[in-house]
Amino acid sequence: MAGHSKWAQIKRKKAATDAKRGKIFTKLIREITVAARLGGGNPENNPRLRAAIAAARAENMPKENIERAIKRGTGELDGGVNYEEITYEGYGPGGVAVLIEAMTDNRNRTIAEIRRIFSRCNGNLGESGCVSWMFEKKGLIVVDKGKVDEDTLMEVALEAGAEDIKEGEREYEVITSPKDFEEVKKALADRGIEYQMAEVTMYPQTVVKLEGKEAEQMLRLMEMLEDNDDVQRVYANFDIPEKAMEQLSA
Repeated sequence: MAGHSKWAQIKRKKAATDAKRGKIFTKLIREITVAARLGGGNPENNPRLRAAIAAARAENMPKENIERAIKRGTGELDGGVNYEEITYEGYGPGGVAVLIEAMTDNRNRTIAEIRRIFSRCNGNLGESGCVSWMFEKKGLIVVDKGKVDEDTLMEVALEAGAEDIKEGEREYEVITSPKDFEEVKKALADRGIEYQMAEVTMYPQTVVKLEGKEAEQMLRLMEMLEDNDDVQRVYANFDIPEKAMEQLSA
């Protein structure tokens, strides 16, 4: 199972505090606003906005917050900041590929902060294109092994259009194309198959196995990047055993 997927689940468990939740809400509101500005305020005609609203609802964001963010994006409400979308690329400990999606109102500030984070965690910020070729945009649905029979999962997911199903230590990863993601997710829900996580993500084609100090530095890098206000999402191709990851991130 890709390290990013495992880390995302652990991160969600850790984000239960009010301080963390406030930071998550800020980033989700920023994504909703930009999605509405670029593609309009109707989620039926704007897949990016639809995904952003779904993510906000999954975090129990109040309906009025979502509506206000949409109206800021469409110009129905004044205020807010115009954010620029930027992708940064670099290498973490052990040569792990790191892809960062950011939204910023100050490009110079953001790149300086990201460069500082990389250097503190034994990594390097790289040039545009240095690692993005290692990732593919995919739909990812993670299902607990204890919640579903493998044959049933394969039958439902593949029939709905999933590309692949990968077995991890404790979970199955259902991989889809971005266009088939919603259809596969709906098919699983219709059959009563619960999932732990469902998102369109940048999925690594290869992984780098880490342990010991490099694993610890890599998780610190992920946490520091994701804690930065301008960083929306971080993708990386590390692979750390699940038990070790839980211990290191405790």
